[in-house]
Amino acid sequence: MSDDEFLMDDGAEEDYGFEYEDEDGEDEADADVENRYYNAKALKEDDPDAAIRELKAVVELEPEKGEWGFKALKQQIKINFHRGRHTEALASYTELLSYTKSAVTRNTSEKAINNILDYVSNSPTLDLTTMERFYSDTKTALEQSKNERLSIKTDLKLARLWLARQEWNRLSRTLKMLHEYCTDEEGSNDQSKGTILLEVYALEIQMYGEQGNYKKLKETYTATQFVKSAIPHPRIQGVIRECGGKMHMAEKNWSAAQVDFFQSFLNYDEAGSPQRIQVLKYLVVAQMLMGSEIDPFDSQETKPYKNDPQITAMTDLVRAYQHREVHTAEKILKENHDTIMADPFIRAYIDDVLGGLRTQYLIDLIQPYKRIELSFLANHLNMTPAAVEHLLQTLILDNRVQGKIDGVNQRLLLQPTAPNLTSQKYAALKRWTDAVEGVGVEVGRKLGHSYAGGWNTSAAGGGGGGGTGAGVGAGPMGTGGPSLGGGASLLSSGSGVSGSGVGVGGLGGGLMMKG
Repeated sequence: MSDDEFLMDDGAEEDYGFEYEDEDGEDEADADVENRYYNAKALKEDDPDAAIRELKAVVELEPEKGEWGFKALKQQIKINFHRGRHTEALASYTELLSYTKSAVTRNTSEKAINNILDYVSNSPTLDLTTMERFYSDTKTALEQSKNERLSIKTDLKLARLWLARQEWNRLSRTLKMLHEYCTDEEGSNDQSKGTILLEVYALEIQMYGEQGNYKKLKETYTATQFVKSAIPHPRIQGVIRECGGKMHMAEKNWSAAQVDFFQSFLNYDEAGSPQRIQVLKYLVVAQMLMGSEIDPFDSQETKPYKNDPQITAMTDLVRAYQHREVHTAEKILKENHDTIMADPFIRAYIDDVLGGLRTQYLIDLIQPYKRIELSFLANHLNMTPAAVEHLLQTLILDNRVQGKIDGVNQRLLLQPTAPNLTSQKYAALKRWTDAVEGVGVEVGRKLGHSYAGGWNTSAAGGGGGGGTGAGVGAGPMGTGGPSLGGGASLLSSGSGVSGSGVGVGGLGGGLMMKG
C-alpha cells in the first residue's frame, strides 16, 4: 500500500457494520464528536497539525471507547506516518490496540491491524527497532484479547518481513516462537497445527536456501514430508518444492530437481502466483542438465506458457540444446542476457548447461575421425586449445572417448571403438542367413536329397525344376543340387510338400517351406 493510498483510503473504514438505533438521530454529544471527526479529516491535507489536534479532541470527547475514537486514532496513525513521525504513530497505534478488545468488532479490528502492519512493513524509512515495536505491541494486545489466530498470523507476517530483509537473527527468534506454538506437551510436532507448521517450515527452508545452508535445508525439507493433517495454501507448497528443487540442484541430482520444480510450478500456477514463470525457467534448466530429449513445454500444464515473452528465450535455448547447436545456444544467451542471466540461480548453472552441450557436440564432432587437430576442435567450439584438451582429458578418463592426446603435435588420436549399430545390424543378418542355410540343409536331408552337389544359396540361383519334379539346377556355388534361389521347388514323392526359394537381399539364399 502506497503512502497516498494509506493516507487517503477512508471509504472502506466508514463501513463498520454499525446500525444506529436512535430513530431521531444521535444525541448532541455524539453529533459533536462525529462533526469534529469529519472536520479533522477535511484538514489533514492542508493543515495536518490542526487535523491531529481535532482528532485528539475526538478521542477525548468520546465518553467511552467506541467507533469515533477508533477512527480518530487510525487517522492519527496515517497522518503521523505520512509525515515521518513514526514514534507518534506508534503511540497512537498502541492506544488503538486497546480499542480492539470491545470497542469495535473483531473483523473491524483485524482489518485495521492488517492494513497498518502491511503499510509499516513496506516503509523504507522506518527503523527496525520501531518496526519490531509495532509487531510486539500487536502481539501483546492480541494475546490479552485471546485472539490466538490473529496473533499467529501476525508472527508469520513478521517472519516474512525478516526473511525479505534478510534479518536472520530476528527471523530465527520469530521462527523459534512459532515452533513453540506448533509443539505439543510431549515436545513433538502438534499435527493438529500442521498447516501452520508447514508455513513455518517453508520460511525456514527459504532462510537456509538464502544462507546456502543446504544441510539444514535438506533436514527441514525432509521434515515437511512427515507433516500430517495439513491443508496448506498452494503457494506454501510451491515454496517448499521450489526450495527442494534448488537443494537437489546443489547436489547435482538433476532428475529429482526436475520433479520438484515441476510440482512447484503446478502449485504456483494453482495459486496464481507470478513465481510460476521463474520456476518454469528452473524446470527448463534442470531438464537440460538431465540430458533429457523431452521438450518441457510438451506437457499440458506448461504448453500455455511456451510463447510467454518471459519464456521464449528459454524455449529457444531448449531447442538449441536438443539439436546440439552449441553456437545457437551461445547466441541466444548473448542476445537474452538480461532475461536469462538476471536470476542468480539460473546464472549459477548456465555454465553447466553449456558444458554439457559442448561435451555432446564434441563427441559427435570427433566420431568420423581417427586423428584430429585440437586447434580444429577449438575453432568449432569457440574455445581455446587448452580448454579443449582439458575437456577431452575428462572424457577420456570417464571412458566416454576412446583415445589419447598427442601433446607434442596437439592431436587427438582415436582408438577403434566397439562395433557401431550398423555393423551390428549386418552381423545379425549374417547370422540369420547362416541359420536359413542350415534349415535348407536339414530339409534336404529329410527329403532324401544328396548334398554332395552343394546347395545353391546364391540370390541368383540356377533354374529350378517346376511342377511335380524335384528341381535340379546349376548355380554358381555348385551343380547337381536343388536350387534354393530364384524359385526352386522341391517335391518328395507322396509327401505333398512343395517349396519355393526366396533370395535374401543379396546376402545369401533363403528357403521358405509351404505346406
